[in-house]
Amino acid sequence: MLKEGSLAPDFRLPDQQGKNHTLDQYKGKWVILYFYPKDMTPGCTVEACNFRDDYPNFQNLDAVVIGISKDSVRRHTKFAEKYQLPFILLSDESGDVCEQYGVWKKKSMYGKSFMGIQRSTYLINPQGIIAKIYAKVQVKVHADELLQDLKKLQ
Repeated sequence: MLKEGSLAPDFRLPDQQGKNHTLDQYKGKWVILYFYPKDMTPGCTVEACNFRDDYPNFQNLDAVVIGISKDSVRRHTKFAEKYQLPFILLSDESGDVCEQYGVWKKKSMYGKSFMGIQRSTYLINPQGIIAKIYAKVQVKVHADELLQDLKKLQ
């Protein structure tokens, strides 16, 4: 189980253009690593669009925004193009990174249980240490919450 103060696990995943990214390549910057259930769904779209709208503010704070879901590279491409998302979306089709970060959980809806991604965010400092964990994110206020916390932590 990852905790605040732990070293964030590295990974290697493709983005919406098929280019591979590792967490290590962002050492020296703040990283907002957000996990979300599915492209094109209402909550995930609101969350992504809020990150898009606040993206210049994150850049001004030397932060990189990275979204991760189990969607394919192709689906990420469509999602990013449709909503003009300027940040990185990584495809974790195997679910290995989701499991590493503890976001692959048992969920229930309409009385049925299933496995899925629990919407969560890890704020990672420039040394690669988890500064803050956000579990059970509220999509409408999450980007603002992160901006405020980044300002306090810097």
